Amino acid sequence: MSLPHAILGLLTITPMTGYDLKHRAFDISIAHFWQADQAQIYRTLGSMTKAGWAECVVEIQDARPNRKVYHITEAGREELRRWLHMEQALPVYREPFLVQMFFAGELDTATILDHIARQRAGHEERLSQYQQIPMPPPDDPDLDRKHTFWRLTLEFGIALEETYLRWLDQCEAAIRSKEPPGEPPAP
Repeated sequence: MSLPHAILGLLTITPMTGYDLKHRAFDISIAHFWQADQAQIYRTLGSMTKAGWAECVVEIQDARPNRKVYHITEAGREELRRWLHMEQALPVYREPFLVQMFFAGELDTATILDHIARQRAGHEERLSQYQQIPMPPPDDPDLDRKHTFWRLTLEFGIALEETYLRWLDQCEAAIRSKEPPGEPPAP
């Protein structure tokens, strides 16, 4: 996925400033599966404006600094549609914890179980965050097409976290069943 396409998609919802994109869009929704920092967003907005995909309107404010509000152009909508039609490659995972698990035979049982406990706490917290996102139920007759896709994305995030937690339970059970002789049982 490219950052410009994420921004184009967000600009189809409503015109936004770079600040709005970061703090009201990326940090709230897109950050669950694609992250960007403020500098990346502003650089990308600049290149998108040069490419003709977005335009900037400066809003003059009296008591505050002026605001640069970005709007998607018709060329931007065409680019977003072009990208949406493209087949996407499977993601390449870079998961440091999985590397630790792969080589965890070098660790004592208590240490790896401690790593698992910390991972579990993090994934439980993320799952809780996802479950608190307000979304109409799938059978709600007022659920429009746009919200259906948002809901499907959220459901994937929930399913992923639930799967990760089940896998951590399996890891813990397998590790406890293979404690080396002479090592005291892990707490």
